[in-house]
Order: sequence, then C-alpha cells, then structure tokens
Amino acid sequence: MTVWEPSGSGDPVADGICALAELETLAADRLAGPVWDYVAGGAGDQVSLRDNPRAWARHRLLPHVLRDVSGLSTATHLLGQDLAHPILAAPTATHARYHPGAERETLGGVAAAESILTLSSLGSTLPRDLGRAAGELASPWWMQVYLQQDRSHTHEYLDRAVAAGACALVLTVDTPSLGARDRDKRDSFGFSDGIELPTLSHLAVMPDPLPVHRRIWNNHLAHNLTPADITELADRYGVPVLVKGVLRASDARLAVQAGAAGVIVSNHGGRNLDTTPATADVLCAIVDEIGGAVPIIVDGGIRRGTDIAAALCLGADAVMLGRPIIWGLATYGARGVQHALEIARTELEMAMALLGAPSIADLGRDLLVP
Repeated sequence: MTVWEPSGSGDPVADGICALAELETLAADRLAGPVWDYVAGGAGDQVSLRDNPRAWARHRLLPHVLRDVSGLSTATHLLGQDLAHPILAAPTATHARYHPGAERETLGGVAAAESILTLSSLGSTLPRDLGRAAGELASPWWMQVYLQQDRSHTHEYLDRAVAAGACALVLTVDTPSLGARDRDKRDSFGFSDGIELPTLSHLAVMPDPLPVHRRIWNNHLAHNLTPADITELADRYGVPVLVKGVLRASDARLAVQAGAAGVIVSNHGGRNLDTTPATADVLCAIVDEIGGAVPIIVDGGIRRGTDIAAALCLGADAVMLGRPIIWGLATYGARGVQHALEIARTELEMAMALLGAPSIADLGRDLLVP
C-alpha cells in the first residue's frame, strides 16, 4: 500500500466510532478483495472462526451489587512489568498491507494506549527498527517466533530482536503445517503482491512445486517442534518465553515444565485447524492445570469489554486483540489502533464497575453463572 488516507475526518473519536465492530465495517470496505480475505478469513468451513466470538457470550456474568467501585483500576502486573490494563496487541503479519507506516505506526497507537505490541516474525518491520521506535516511546515490546527447520536461521533474527530490546519471546507452536485457508488459495495470496518479510530476508527462496490445492508445508517452518525448543530459547536468550497456540491443559503443563514463562491460549484466530474449540471453552481447564505457575493470556474473538471480563473471571491474566488492531490501523493508523485498545479498555472498566469488581484481582469465577 503506497497511498493511504484515514477514514472519515481522520479522528475516530470525532467520527463517533464507539465499538470495535464499527472499525471492522470500515476496514472491510477499505480492504475489500484479497487483502480482506487474508485478514478476515479462517480455515475450512470457518467453524472455529465463527465460534470464537460467540463462545465468550456463553459465559454469562453474574454481578455483585452494593459494592464500592469508586477506586476502579485496571492496573495489573505481567512478567515483571506494571501495566495500566491487561489488553495486549497480538502478533499479526505484514502491517504494510494496511498502512505504509507498518508496525511502527501500530506501535504508536499501542504505546499511546499503554499496551504492549508483539512484532510478528512475518512483519513488515525489522526488529531493530521497531526496537529503536519503541525506545523513543519508552514502550515495551515482544517478539513472535516461528521456528525455522534450520534453527540457526531463527537465532539469527532473534539475536537481533533481543539486542534491540524485545523483552519477551512469543513462540507460536500451532503451525507445523499450513491451514486450509480457501480464500487465500483462491487469491494465491500470502507472500505475493510485493509483500516483503524483512525479518526473514536471510532465508533462501524455496518455491513449492506442488499446485496450490496440494500444498501442506511451509518450506521454512519447522515441522518438528518439541518442548526442548522452549528450553533452548529460554536458556539462550534469558528473557521470558511464552508459548502461543495451546488448547489442551496437558500441553500447557508440558510447556511450563520445559521452561515457558507464560502460556497463550489460542486457536490462531480460527485460521489453522478448523473445528477446534473456541478459546473461551478451553481456558478454564488450562487455568486449573497450570494453577498460577505462570501467567495465562488468551486471544480469539474478543470484541467487547464483557469478553475481557469473562476471560479474566475464568482465570486469564491478560488478553490479546489481533484483528481489531488491524481494523484500527487500516482505517485511522495509529489513532485507530489507540482507539481500538481504548474502546476495549473502557468497556472493561464499565464491566468491572457493573460487576462490583473495582480491581483485576476482584474478577473471579464467582462472577460467572455456574
């Protein structure tokens, strides 16, 4: 994308954007075609994609009344950092598709909203450049990791990311193969249309000779991830390693035993294996299995403050927003990213007040209908 203009007046507040769904509608119009297919699509028949947001509403909130909530605060502590709220920006690929400023523009909005950005290894911005921008904004950031078959290729960019200031690594473990993303196959989208992946530019081009309908593997991604990879990353870099893409309690336990400093409950936004359960439906079991040993973060279909409240009541320590960050970036740039996060935070504050829970610590399962 070389020519970019913000939506409306350029100010989402002045334009009366009150809900994340309104940003989605604007983004769908702006990105219509292959780019929107890539953003909005899921795998297979998109069962998991559709169920992710619906599942949060299945957890009904049961508020207390007659509680003093005048000291309301969303402040929390995560992996050694004091945060204003527990709403983070999930790793998503190639932000240059949505704004010429790419992840640096996203970072501006994330920092203004007092959140944390995770840079995707499939991002449009080099870790060193994001690190420099983050340093200027005094904004913490994390680095997402897709392990390559040749681990030395992964170490090459992670060495630079940690040196540039990444204060945690997010290892995605749910992508040993490609997902059945029909929209992307039809569009032949992915790494086409001039999209660059500067973090992985040191990798040799390995074209897949198979026709698109027969492709299973990404020729660079590791198909042999084991708990030993978690241990190696934690030992090599000395920063927290979070494992993203966990849906089973037993796998969460394995990750923690291998040295994971956090678990991110995720089904990849419904983009990999279709008919997996919604994250809202497996979160409780993982929380019970881990027992507070490490922080638990959840993503997947979170669109309202009540969704965030439900996640925290179930035992999550924080949540991640993926697609809503893209919607904000594509429509209003940094202002849109900030606005998306601030909508979510404001709705969480409202939900907490109405639940009779003035602090994050007051959110528990007693506030959910059994």
